[in-house]
Amino acid sequence: MARARRLGEFDLIARYFAPLARDFEGAGGLQSDNAFLPADARHDLVVKTDTVVAGVHFLADDLPGRIAAKALRVCLSDLAAGGATPFVYQLALALPSSWQEAWVSAFAKGLAADQRRFGIVLCGGDTVVTPGPLTITITAFGRVARGKGVTRAGARAGDELWVSGTIGDGALGLLAAQGGLPALTKRQRAVLEDRYRLPQPRSALGPRLPGVVTAMADVSDGLLADAGHVAAASGLAVSIERDNVPLSPAARAAVAADPRLWANVLGGGDDYELVIAVPARRRAALQAAAHAAGIQVTCIGRFGRGRGVAVTGGGRAIAAPRKGYVHF
Repeated sequence: MARARRLGEFDLIARYFAPLARDFEGAGGLQSDNAFLPADARHDLVVKTDTVVAGVHFLADDLPGRIAAKALRVCLSDLAAGGATPFVYQLALALPSSWQEAWVSAFAKGLAADQRRFGIVLCGGDTVVTPGPLTITITAFGRVARGKGVTRAGARAGDELWVSGTIGDGALGLLAAQGGLPALTKRQRAVLEDRYRLPQPRSALGPRLPGVVTAMADVSDGLLADAGHVAAASGLAVSIERDNVPLSPAARAAVAADPRLWANVLGGGDDYELVIAVPARRRAALQAAAHAAGIQVTCIGRFGRGRGVAVTGGGRAIAAPRKGYVHF
């Protein structure tokens, strides 16, 4: 007898949880990572919750300050994708039974450092002990001009696909942290590991983009997956030119040594860059915003009619064996 297919993350959300949000317009059918709540006459609140688990989203022996920073920054990345400026956050901390006060002290110092860096403050939460692994849930609140929040669902056929920063460093950094990538120098591996352990949310760029872009998401599950999420939410297809995907020098050295690593670059995730849909007529405005934020942006593809994600390289279609990180 054939085994029943287990529901994936997005099927699970669509079947069981999206109906619960049907009566709240700001939930957007749960198709975007953020919710949008009216705050006052001038602002909406952009709300995002993320959970990270030891051994799944970070290495269990990572330094507590870096774990704190990653837990907060993955939420800040989603706020940036909504066009929001960070405001406040809540923390739910599930500590393993072996927890030590020195660890919590270092964790709190990591949060304090990022609060200063990103202009956000703690406003509540919960702390428990668990028989399972260390688990951290953060709900972050950002602010955006009323009605100007950016979702995944606004792209139009003909819009260009742009990305911020460089792609693939997060997934390659995990490989490096696990002892892989022997062809790279120690310095190159360290650079990639740092990108994995300490994401750089594009909080300086995202809030500059409402009114310029039509849709946006952050690259958490992988470039192909997250560009695909924007396309699917917008009812479109998206094509990506692999040769235009921006790589850091360390990532370029990695794929030059082993071209099979392109699968990790395109589908590995953990980059926390922005994928951006923008009409060609607003290209200059996007570039000006990126210049003001001090962040590189690169055009890598286009949205069009249809469904799905297509990848080309050297003028021909390329199979993409790894479409993105799968939670279930």
